[in-house]
Amino acid sequence: MRQVLADYSASISELKKNPTSLLNEADGSAIAILNHNKPTAYLVPAETYEWLMDVLDDYQLGQIIDSRRGDLSNAIEIDINDL
Repeated sequence: MRQVLADYSASISELKKNPTSLLNEADGSAIAILNHNKPTAYLVPAETYEWLMDVLDDYQLGQIIDSRRGDLSNAIEIDINDL
């Protein structure tokens, strides 16, 4: 059985009946949507999703920085005052 990674859960039927009520009850937390008692999706508030996308973007930019930091052969030296 798969682990449920949310404090709140609801069946697909409950989600169809009243999604707004579920969101209000969870009060900003993620909701695991279950099908036959197995998580099939997670419902997260828009604010949480946007935060997650920012974190992912920052992580990916960090990966780019790390990869470029390793190869300084193409680096151009500049003076901070020239910026």
